[in-house]
Amino acid sequence: MRRFQTVNPPVTHVPRHGRCGHFRLEVQYLVTYGQVYTSNQYLLKSMNKIKSLLLVSALLASALPLMAQQKRTSPHETVGSVIDGSRVTITYGRPYTKAPKSGEVRKIWGELVPFGKVWRTGADEATTLITQKALVFGETTVPAGAYTLWTLPAEDGSAKLIINKQIGQWGAGPGIYDEKNDVARIDLKKDALEKSVDQFTMSVGKGSDGGGVIKLSWENIQYSTAFTVQK
Repeated sequence: MRRFQTVNPPVTHVPRHGRCGHFRLEVQYLVTYGQVYTSNQYLLKSMNKIKSLLLVSALLASALPLMAQQKRTSPHETVGSVIDGSRVTITYGRPYTKAPKSGEVRKIWGELVPFGKVWRTGADEATTLITQKALVFGETTVPAGAYTLWTLPAEDGSAKLIINKQIGQWGAGPGIYDEKNDVARIDLKKDALEKSVDQFTMSVGKGSDGGGVIKLSWENIQYSTAFTVQK
């Protein structure tokens, strides 16, 4: 919760025309989450946030003409969290286990999402990752910016999260994914879920040992990877 607080410092006496003139200086502060900022400091923070939003908007705007040529079949969602001073967001399509037209319950891993083939990590457009600061996955550093996320599951149960620097493309079809633009391929941790997940779900949250964690859950499997924010 944000609130403005007016602080009146002690009256300062300054001689003027042989007499004492009284001047009172009012300084406006913004109190946010226990921190106090002067008006100028708050303005600077706001400008930095606006710059970040404009950068993200410009990156995504370049993708709109390509996306407009295709028709979405699934709901979409943007999830994110501030991890150690960096806002990390993911925008993705959320398909259901049931086919959108027939209502047929589909087998996900190994069928709808084939083993050994790169998957868009969702539905419709390629899934987008945006980070304000560089992220470190193990020994791999991903610079600040916008990327697409792809998943490569294997028949033995392992999977890799692929971070690719090409953005704005549809998520399926010939030539939509170019391995040459890969920034990182990260091994994912696999966990079995007690309760089946009907709708594909992603999340970005804080890790139990610090840093952050990205999770992908669908059917009875959850994949995840931990990361830290580069200092």
